[in-house]
Amino acid sequence: MSTADKLADLRERLETAQDPGSERARTKRDEAGRSTPRDRIARLLDEGSFTEIGALAKTPGVDDAVYSDGVVTGYGRIDGRPVCVYAHDKTVYGGSVGVTFGKKVVEVMEMAIKIGCPVIGIQDSGGARIQDAVTSLAMYSEISRRQMPLSGRSPQISIMMGKSAGGAVYAPVTTDFVIAVDGEAEMYVTGPNVIREVTGEDVTSAELGGARQQELNGNIQAVVDSEDDAFDLVRDLLGHLPLTCFDETPAVLAPTDEDVSGEDELVLDEFIPDDTNAGYDMMDLLVQLGDDDDLIELQENFAPNMITAFGRIDGQTVGYVANNPMHLAGCIDADAADKSARFIRICDAYNIPIVFVVDTPGYLPGVEQEKAGLIHRGAKLAFAAVEATVPKVTLVVRKAYGGAYAVMGSKNLAGDINLAWPTAQIAVMGSAAAVVMIQGKQLDAITDPEQRAHMKKVFMDFYDESMTSPYVAAERGYIDSMIQPHESRLALRRALRQLRTKDVRDLPKKHNIIPM
Repeated sequence: MSTADKLADLRERLETAQDPGSERARTKRDEAGRSTPRDRIARLLDEGSFTEIGALAKTPGVDDAVYSDGVVTGYGRIDGRPVCVYAHDKTVYGGSVGVTFGKKVVEVMEMAIKIGCPVIGIQDSGGARIQDAVTSLAMYSEISRRQMPLSGRSPQISIMMGKSAGGAVYAPVTTDFVIAVDGEAEMYVTGPNVIREVTGEDVTSAELGGARQQELNGNIQAVVDSEDDAFDLVRDLLGHLPLTCFDETPAVLAPTDEDVSGEDELVLDEFIPDDTNAGYDMMDLLVQLGDDDDLIELQENFAPNMITAFGRIDGQTVGYVANNPMHLAGCIDADAADKSARFIRICDAYNIPIVFVVDTPGYLPGVEQEKAGLIHRGAKLAFAAVEATVPKVTLVVRKAYGGAYAVMGSKNLAGDINLAWPTAQIAVMGSAAAVVMIQGKQLDAITDPEQRAHMKKVFMDFYDESMTSPYVAAERGYIDSMIQPHESRLALRRALRQLRTKDVRDLPKKHNIIPM
């Protein structure tokens, strides 16, 4: 064979490998309006930056084996920064994992470990390749084994584009962020047919594992409307994250101190309602505390009583952990504790300062919460808050009661700088609960309903003025500065600048033991 023939043969092979699925599978994909894995990668990465590896890989020992083995792998750039990427190809073996598939994914993951960069997986897989038997399971284990050294070292992001089952969901939920396309993504350990056969339960795949349902289950950080929205979110996320835990987060041009201390800030002085039990949307406040209103909220519809979001203050990435009085009055339930504890650990892993914004009447009481394990799940939030060594700044805007006060960045649980508005209320419990605990018997002895209501109000007013006043905490050194609301943006900037060189080291040991 001449050199020209060899070149022609190579070109033919590479052309075949560009879309190697069967005609039937490709037609089905095209009729459904779904894009190819290479097209998905091209739309995610900087134009022309993708370099594919393993395009001509095949399953060994199989005569009719197909190029790529069901996954496209390689590396490229997003906003000029390196990333490794892989995308399942549903037209080849249903995107299931076989030996060559696994080796290709492992290769790009090991490259990410070596060079220090994020890994993005575009997931659209039928799970383990049944005909490969234990080999498929071995490859899943090999992939999972590479996730561990990457975890907390470089960001790992999964984009759910279609139905994923079994091992195809375990790998994504082990990554830092899971983004799902609404109406397309489905996730479950076992599909509806298997469930129907084994347990007799009848459920559709969308009801079982649709993106919105899995968001409510706490398995997804964000649900988006389209593939392009998913790619936009990934780029935004990476714009707030470092390449590795040893690198700086990308900095952007920040407003000057004069820009954040002008007359526009005076609106914050009227933000908190006079009625201490009135609700408001905490997101409306968060967007006024940083550089701009471009926040990335994660798990928006899971435990909405707690907000976890990335933003920027003074040009630097910060992570907000904030109670939302619009939901459960801002109480912390078991789901909210899990959600915020994991987010705090992500921020800590990537050296992102944490800003707690506090308005919570406490942990959510109730029989169902006790059954849900509020004790140990609530303890995880405290554990994560203490474990985090990044700068931690706390702003108490209204209620901060009981154990919820403690875990939301209090000085006693390793908060660095604590600020409070004059509207803050800091105490063991609110006046409504305190009147029952302290004056319950005396009030029960009053037979006249009007007199009982009057005495209850008198006690509650006295309690609010003398026991929940933020000045009590300030006098004891638990609040570093009482500030006017319009000073908040400038105060947060100055606090984070002061803490920028913070360096805290834990006692030498192997690792912590998280609560049960």
